[in-house]
Amino acid sequence: MVQINFSLKEVNCKIVYYGPGLSGKTTNLEVVHQKAPGPSVGDLTSIATEGDRTLFFDFLPLNLGQVAGMKTKFQIYTVPGQVYYNSTRKLVLQGADGVVFVADSKRGKMDENIESLKNLGENLKEHGLDISNTPIVLQYNKRDLPDVYSIEEMEQALNSWNAPHFEAVARDGHGVFPTLKRVAGLVLETLNENHAPRRSPSVVAPKGSVTTDGGSTAATAVATRPTKALNTTATSSTGRSTTRVRTTASVVRTSAQAPTVRTGTRPTLITSPRRRKRQTGIWMGFIVASTVAATVLLHLAGIIQIWS
Repeated sequence: MVQINFSLKEVNCKIVYYGPGLSGKTTNLEVVHQKAPGPSVGDLTSIATEGDRTLFFDFLPLNLGQVAGMKTKFQIYTVPGQVYYNSTRKLVLQGADGVVFVADSKRGKMDENIESLKNLGENLKEHGLDISNTPIVLQYNKRDLPDVYSIEEMEQALNSWNAPHFEAVARDGHGVFPTLKRVAGLVLETLNENHAPRRSPSVVAPKGSVTTDGGSTAATAVATRPTKALNTTATSSTGRSTTRVRTTASVVRTSAQAPTVRTGTRPTLITSPRRRKRQTGIWMGFIVASTVAATVLLHLAGIIQIWS
């Protein structure tokens, strides 16, 4: 289950190494922890049980990509290999975003591999996951031993859904990082598919006109780019007559036609009757006041005489 830390801009993903006991799960984690750059890994924590251990640590890769612009941090776990620790295995598997199944290539270990893989499928199903749809990588470990199963035998017995697989010698570090990088890439692909923002398709509303030989008919013509007038032959819905139509198509980027704007004409200001009446009263008052003021000034100047 993905955990997002918005303050640090980090996406935390969980990868679990699964497989039978002593198949090399713990060795894989120890090699990654030892050889990865120091600043990119956290402390290796071990939870000891009787006969096996559960390990986990944080791993911040530098070149595996981002999810929605955020850095990716992987929490890497192992599970106890013994079947009687199934409750612990189930608990560790909870919330896993990817799984590495480490199979033992030594002859005589195939039954244990099959039993552990079957147990993985059952536990994933209890968490609501399907083994065929979960990011899983198979690692065929201990390929340096003298008596091992062939890759074809391992594939036929374990890989019925064609998951990616790698040969490995975990104690020497061979195949360890390619396995981790592949499962991390599968996890990131799944996250980007499920959580990346999706673009809505653009809306194109075409328009056009169709003119028939017998009269005028309104119609819609579909076009993705400006085209010249073209002649097509259309058949009526009754199938009785065929009419040649002339179609002119053009691109329209909005769902509604823009209003027509005529240029070269002065706009006309339309006012309400009440507003016109008020404006008329203001002008009449201004004229009367100006007349009275002018008459008074002329009287004072002796030019005219208002009263005798």
